[in-house]
Amino acid sequence: MSGIKDLPTPERPREKLLGQGSKNLSNAELLALIIGSGTTESSALSLAAKVLSHFDGGIVSLKEISPEELIQIKGIGEATAARILAAAEFGTRISSAGAMNRNRIICPEDIAGIFSAEFAGEKQEYLYTVLLNAKHEMIGKELVAKGGITSAPAVPQDVFRPAVRRGAAGIILVHNHPSGDPAPSDDDYKMTQRISEAGTLIGIKLVDHVVVGGGGGFSSLKASGMMNA
Repeated sequence: MSGIKDLPTPERPREKLLGQGSKNLSNAELLALIIGSGTTESSALSLAAKVLSHFDGGIVSLKEISPEELIQIKGIGEATAARILAAAEFGTRISSAGAMNRNRIICPEDIAGIFSAEFAGEKQEYLYTVLLNAKHEMIGKELVAKGGITSAPAVPQDVFRPAVRRGAAGIILVHNHPSGDPAPSDDDYKMTQRISEAGTLIGIKLVDHVVVGGGGGFSSLKASGMMNA
């Protein structure tokens, strides 16, 4: 049975990465390096291809699948599943941190760019507070509420606690709509007004509330005129 060791040396994923750079590897080759060559039923390359073809979303699915779903694939054990899911989460965090370090928040598109990868494939709503300094630079983000399919309830104390702790000058609320439709709901509007009023009282401005949908779509309650100036 052929495997990675049977490939010509320049074509092996590890040697290819070291010699040509990671950008020249296919998704299957990158995943094969994460899986390793110690599989019993097939080579790491063929097993990687099996994993990617098993889920409809391909590589994007690796962010949302469970360990149990991976282990159902023949050749994937607990240790391999853990490596795959850890690598997927690590990639998401790198993407989010890189965007956070690069961006001064000027417009809703900046927020959508940071959180699109974070929310990809999520089945629940997550509400984050984005912390801004006086120059509108992002100094942090905090998960403040996690809800069901249709709601992520939050109270002002939870929203502003990290802002007070970090000395933020302003905040932006951002949450996802698992349905994929970024249009704000009546509940989104009511929560925004409640948080805005609380921010006025404590001296931390609510700059915007951005709703991220599917496929990179988003809406801004400020831009749509649904929050106070």
